[in-house]
Amino acid sequence: MRTILIAVGITAIIWAALVAALVIAGRKSAAKELATLLPNLIGLFRGLIRDPRVPRRSKLLLGLAIAWFVSPIDLIPEFLPVIGPLDDAVVAALVLRSVLRRTGRTIAAEHWRGDPETLERLLRIAGAPTTPS
Repeated sequence: MRTILIAVGITAIIWAALVAALVIAGRKSAAKELATLLPNLIGLFRGLIRDPRVPRRSKLLLGLAIAWFVSPIDLIPEFLPVIGPLDDAVVAALVLRSVLRRTGRTIAAEHWRGDPETLERLLRIAGAPTTPS
């Protein structure tokens, strides 16, 4: 348990440092986007899991992704600056792409609490289709 708390603490410090660096560099909108990304992603995944329009297999993938995020075991250790959260980002993108192939962007947009432009950027990065297949 102590290891988990240390990993979470280090990740939070790195995240806060990146947000602060963006503010200092005059990129306040990017700083806000980064600061709210994780809470918005968690809200999105939670909303998708609870949505009856999302297929059961997709809900299972979302649950596994959340378990991956909170697990202390990572392919790339979280304490490594910048690249530490990379495996989590890859898992999030792959799961999001898979889920949105079955549900479409509209359902994701209903559960997104952040800036719509951030969601669009995430969906482009994930390679999400414009309509369900």
